[in-house]
Amino acid sequence: MDQSGMIAAAKAEPRFSDIIYERIVEMIADGRFPVNERLPSEPNLSVMFGASRPVVREALERLRADQLIVSRKGSGSYVRQRPDSSVLKQVPVGSLADVQRFFEFRAGLEAEAAALAARNWQVNDKVRIMAALAALEHCLEVGELGAEEDQRLHDAIAMATGNQFHTIVREWFKPHFSIGMSVTRSLSLKRTPLHVRHVQDEHAAIVEAILARREMDAHSAMKTHILNARARMFQGVEAQSLN
Repeated sequence: MDQSGMIAAAKAEPRFSDIIYERIVEMIADGRFPVNERLPSEPNLSVMFGASRPVVREALERLRADQLIVSRKGSGSYVRQRPDSSVLKQVPVGSLADVQRFFEFRAGLEAEAAALAARNWQVNDKVRIMAALAALEHCLEVGELGAEEDQRLHDAIAMATGNQFHTIVREWFKPHFSIGMSVTRSLSLKRTPLHVRHVQDEHAAIVEAILARREMDAHSAMKTHILNARARMFQGVEAQSLN
C-alpha cells in the first residue's frame, strides 16, 4: 500500500461501535453518567442508541480498556472516572476511538525506535535530542503548551534510529501524532505542576537510557511514556477508581 492508501485507510469512516463509544464518553464527561453510578444495561443502551447488543458490547469493552468504566459481576458497568470535556472539543468528531488506537500503535512503534536509537545514535543525533529536551524543559518553566517541541523530541529519536522508515512513518501520520500530543499536553497544563513535571521526567528517562545505550531500558521507558499519555487523555474531573 502506498502513502495515499495508508492515509485513506487511517481516515476510514468510524465504525458504529466507535460512534457509540464516543457518545458514552461525552455523556460521562458532561455528567449525564456520573462517576460511581451504574450505566444503563446493555439492552437499554441498545434501545438508546438504536444499535444491536454486540455493537454496544464492543463499545463497552473499549470503555473498560480505557479505564472509563469498570464491571461488577452480577451488577453491571459503573463509571470509573470522568474525563475533561475539553478532550472531545480537541478531537475531530467520530475519531476519539481512533486517537486511542493510534496511541496503541505508537506504543509499539516508538518503543522500537527508542531501542534502535540507543543502539545507533551519533553525535549529531545527541545534539538534536538534547536540544529538543531542553526546549521542552523551557516550555514547562514558562507554562507553554510545548506540543511542537514534544514532536521535535520524538522526531529526533526517530532520526537517531538510523532507519529512514521511522522518520517516513512519522511524516506520513504527522496529523495523528500532533492530535495526540496537543490533547495530552493541553490537559497537562490544566493540572498540577507536579503532574507536568512527571511527564517531563518520563521524557528525561527516555533520553537518559538512549544516550547511555541501554536499549531495553529505552524501549521500556518509551512504551511506558506512550501508554501513560494514552491513559492521561481520560484522567480528568473526579478521576478515581472503584474497588
